[in-house]
This record gives sequence, structure tokens and C-alpha cells, in this order.
Amino acid sequence: MAAVSQALIDFANNHRPEASPGIEIIVTPRYRVTIQPDFPIAGPNNVSWIRCQAGEAAEVIREARAIFATRHLPFTWTLDPGAEPTDFAEILAQHGVHPDPHGAESAVMVMPIDTTVDAPPIEGLKIRDALVDLETFRMADAAAVEAFEADMPADSPESIAMQDRRRLNFRAAGNRHLLLATVDGEPAGASGMSVYAPAGAILQGGSVRPKFRGRGIYRALVAARLDIARRAGVSGLTVWGGDMSAPILAGLGFQKVGWRHFYLDATIG
Repeated sequence: MAAVSQALIDFANNHRPEASPGIEIIVTPRYRVTIQPDFPIAGPNNVSWIRCQAGEAAEVIREARAIFATRHLPFTWTLDPGAEPTDFAEILAQHGVHPDPHGAESAVMVMPIDTTVDAPPIEGLKIRDALVDLETFRMADAAAVEAFEADMPADSPESIAMQDRRRLNFRAAGNRHLLLATVDGEPAGASGMSVYAPAGAILQGGSVRPKFRGRGIYRALVAARLDIARRAGVSGLTVWGGDMSAPILAGLGFQKVGWRHFYLDATIG
């Protein structure tokens, strides 16, 4: 297994993205808020890097809820090993916030850029740039929604407009990638990545529709993103692996270097 640099481990555990097109960041001394109004689900909308005194926790919860209430967005509390106070999860429970039923924990994982991931030969497989047009972007979104059994806004003109704004914002950011895997022309899976050269690249949302699982499409999407990251000159990949994906990622050469816990706050929305 390839050696992992301390710099890549530090990037994986401590990277804090800045504001970018379509993404608002609110930074306070006690927490950090990420807001994506055109992605109105919990997860992309979250509170993280919580560092407050025990007596301030209730106030932090009220402040964060007020921020999301004005935008009518559900959100997730993301706790890392350095979260303070150490019993913040118990305080959240006292306020009616519990572990996210869609995935309460992820492993922070890394892979050095010189790792080899061989994409298996899959008949009929094509991997496409999903940011090229709205139709392809919507196919990638639909594949991810089915794979994750997610709740997304109704297929209305308003939600389609949100999707196109999200696509255009990804393109404007300059470091975002979204791939769509098709088999004989049918959407099979999707995956994203944000590149922060030279420190590393963050994999996001790797998914395969149930009917296409077991064929190696997930591996092919990882290999495709590794190739993009290698050309960008980064030191390695990092990803948050959940219950289903972490074992697969470990088999591809990713190594666990940390964790995140997620708590769904559904009081707003």
C-alpha cells in the first residue's frame, strides 16, 4: 500500500473550503456554516467546525437555526474529533437533533496520487462530463438521487432552474468536476470531485444505481477521477466514506485517517 504523506492527512482532516459560486460560507469564532440554496437538502447545508464553551452550546444551536430558518433549508450538524464541547452531540439530542438516519458516520480516507486503480472493462460503459449541458447534469442528478434514495425537490420548472444554476456555478468555480457513467446510453452512476491543487482533491457523491451495481462502475468512476486529479498535479485524493462505500474504498487503496459524525436538524425547511 502506498505511503500517505502527513500533508495529505492534514488536508483531509482540516481543509475548510471557502465561498465559491453558489456556496455561501459564514465563519464565526464558534462554528462555520455552509449554505447552498440551490441544493436544498441537508448535508450540503451544514454547520461544522464547532468550537465553543459548554455554556455557549445552546446559543450556537439557536444562532445556526436562525440562519437556516431565514432560508427555509434543512441542515446537518457535522462533528469532527476536535469539536467542543466534547458532549455537543448530547446537547443536540436535548434540542431534538439526532444522528442522521441516512448516514450517521463517515470515515475520512485518503489515497496517494501514485496509487494504481485499474478500471475494469465494462461493455457499453462511457464516462461523460456531466457539466457540459443541463440534460447531462440532470441525468447525473437523477442517478445519484436513486442511488442514495434521497429526497429531492419535485421535477418542476423551479427545481430545473435550480439544477441549471448549480451546474453553471460548478463550472464557474473552475475546480469542480461531475461525471456521469452510462451503460449503452442509460445513466448508471455519477460522481463529483473538487480539486485544490497541489494539496489534494476531494471526492464527492460517488453513486451507482441499484440495477448496475456489481459491475465495477464505482471503481471506474474512482479511476476516472484519480486520472483527472493526477493531471491537476495534486498529492492525493480524500473522501468521506460511509457504511457502504468505506469498505469498497479501502479495497481500492484508501486509508482511514479520521472521522465525521452527522446529525440531522429537520426543524427548519
